[in-house]
Amino acid sequence: MELKIRNLSKTYANGVVALDRVTLTIPAGMFGLLGPNGAGKSTLMRILATLQECDSGSVFLDDIDVLDEKDAVRRMLGYLPQDFGVYPKVTAYELLDHFAQLKGLSHKGRRREVVDGLLQQVNLWEVRNQRLGGFSGGMRQRFGIAQALLGDPRLIIVDEPTAGLDPQERVRFHNLLSDIGEDKTVILSTHIVSDVADLCANMAIIHKGHVLLCGDPQELTYEIEDYIWARIVTKQELPMFQKRHQVISTRLLTGRTLIHVYSESDPGDGFEPARASLEDVYFATIAGRFNAAAGDC
Repeated sequence: MELKIRNLSKTYANGVVALDRVTLTIPAGMFGLLGPNGAGKSTLMRILATLQECDSGSVFLDDIDVLDEKDAVRRMLGYLPQDFGVYPKVTAYELLDHFAQLKGLSHKGRRREVVDGLLQQVNLWEVRNQRLGGFSGGMRQRFGIAQALLGDPRLIIVDEPTAGLDPQERVRFHNLLSDIGEDKTVILSTHIVSDVADLCANMAIIHKGHVLLCGDPQELTYEIEDYIWARIVTKQELPMFQKRHQVISTRLLTGRTLIHVYSESDPGDGFEPARASLEDVYFATIAGRFNAAAGDC
């Protein structure tokens, strides 16, 4: 199954251009859509989920016109939005059973099998009779995945699913998404680079409504390998280095500042070659420093 997005555009009434002729081909498996807050990710996800109209462009899921055949898309779609609300006084089992009925699972015995199986799959079976208001953020997200899997969807969209989760819950969620992505198309929209690095075989970087880069995360990291240099500086030295070099990222390390710069040759000033990461690809692309030969998006 393949999702083809061509020249998709969306401008809001206040003049904000959320998407500007976005073109992407998304194959089966885990696909990461990576970008900062406000990049247009959520707008794109809502359009793909048939919840919002675009201004122009086309989207096809194999031979199904996503923009015109919304009912057909919804029958094969699972969606976990960025803000997934629950009824706090209802138990996990009751609400998932209710969602299953809305999905058309009218036969009580079959519905029970499906609900039981999904709660076990997302590791919520032991707490199925607890009210959702007492769930942690990670438990609510896993419940959100359970409802997204109702109806055995072919396309699953998850929007910022790990934001705010503690490290242990992020690992649980990663494992769950990895299992799901083996036989479905899963679009992971996020601003967290490590989510894409850990989970996705294909990705795209979007910024200010434009797709800047797409490809295999490992191949993109390999392409930038020889252009990343690093050194540790003091807080007082940082402005000077930012003026003299193409600094793409900074972070604290044992109380001092580790900076990475993008340069096609040795930048001098005590910089040493650094092992590149997908984070370097991301920051260099957003900064307009890196344009990989990764092929057509």
